[in-house]
Amino acid sequence: MRGIRLPRWLYPGMHIKRWLLLAFVGITILGLGAAIFLVDLYRRFGADNIPIVFWLTGAGLERPIRAVIVGIMGLLLTGIGVWGLMRSVVSPFVARGDSVLEVLYTKRYLARGPRIVAIGGGTGLSTLLRGLKGYSANITAVVAVADDGGSSGRLRQQLGIVPPGDIRNCIAALADAEPLMTQLMQYRFPPGSGLDEHAFGNLFIAAMTAVTGDFEEAVRESNRVLAVRGQVLPATSVPLNLSARLVSGRRLDGQVGIGHAEEPIERVFIEPPDVRANPEALERILEADMVVIGPGSLYSSVLPNLLISDIRDALDAAPGMRVYVCNVATQPGETGSFSAAEHLEALFEHIGEGLIDYVLVNRNRHARQPEGWLGEPVQIDERRLEGLPVVVIEEDLVDVANAHRHDPAKLAAALVRLQQEDRLERPRQRRLRRPAASAS
Repeated sequence: MRGIRLPRWLYPGMHIKRWLLLAFVGITILGLGAAIFLVDLYRRFGADNIPIVFWLTGAGLERPIRAVIVGIMGLLLTGIGVWGLMRSVVSPFVARGDSVLEVLYTKRYLARGPRIVAIGGGTGLSTLLRGLKGYSANITAVVAVADDGGSSGRLRQQLGIVPPGDIRNCIAALADAEPLMTQLMQYRFPPGSGLDEHAFGNLFIAAMTAVTGDFEEAVRESNRVLAVRGQVLPATSVPLNLSARLVSGRRLDGQVGIGHAEEPIERVFIEPPDVRANPEALERILEADMVVIGPGSLYSSVLPNLLISDIRDALDAAPGMRVYVCNVATQPGETGSFSAAEHLEALFEHIGEGLIDYVLVNRNRHARQPEGWLGEPVQIDERRLEGLPVVVIEEDLVDVANAHRHDPAKLAAALVRLQQEDRLERPRQRRLRRPAASAS
């Protein structure tokens, strides 16, 4: 049986209940004064000589019943008046279509949520953010900037800016006006328009860069203008070039090429190797209650961020919990046939051990496989995982309609539960934890 869900205005931290209580006390005192006056009238003239009381409550009723009826009418009128006052005062500051309580919930309750930093790129990161924004407004997305394909790649080549594609996806995911904002930011101009296949969001960020004169400032202003719940930050202000060495010794250059590698990847590199990270991103990592790495393409979306030495150092010094979200499915060209342990081992080979406390893996293998899908569910090799220096958490995380993607709500709920448990217990022992069997 589900627990009773409180109205949002009763949630702790909304700063509403105290003022309602104060108003109720004031009205009660006012009513007491009115009652004293009415009692005096009763004593002077008698109840039968005050016809308004009988008109409001009905003739022939006992005095206690009349008192209850009048009290209910008073509470009803007071409630209508307070609600109307709230709407009149607050509505000019509320966007059309939003409710006052929804805005107060966002500004008050979510503002007290945990400080979460999500590191990654691609569709995996935007999926994560879409779920997390329902639990906290203190979200920072640190986004990879190594994309060299599609609209982002063309803008990078023509304008020399940091590729905006993954940043666009994250801004759309965190926008208050989603899904309308998602449709706008993801809109691609048709062939023959002169802007063939460019995404509107990419052009918006490129234009904002030209206006502000700085890419980081452009992203910061985009967060503000588009009412993002949290903030989106590029990992660095310099476009990164990603390269990979394959097991045969052959080298692949560019994120697009790496994503279609025809043989296993041995190692990936970024150029320039000594690039400086975004200082604001480093600050957020050091302040975070939880740092989430992934989900996303391991070699082309997740690792480009972690190969920046400043980010690794900040992650090492971070006081909050550090969680790696393993992909729910393998990715041909990057992680074909990889198990959960192999994902982790590849990560450790690049960044070393000790930077991750937990790994979150999916235990549900029964989601629908998309037509033409070449991947497969990531297997949980328990014995191999137990040999790694992390706490492994198994949860149902997959979107049942698409075996290739996480479910945003499931993933966010699992992470918030883990953060709350970690805050209370701070376990750091090596173990494998599974969810308890549900009662039949």
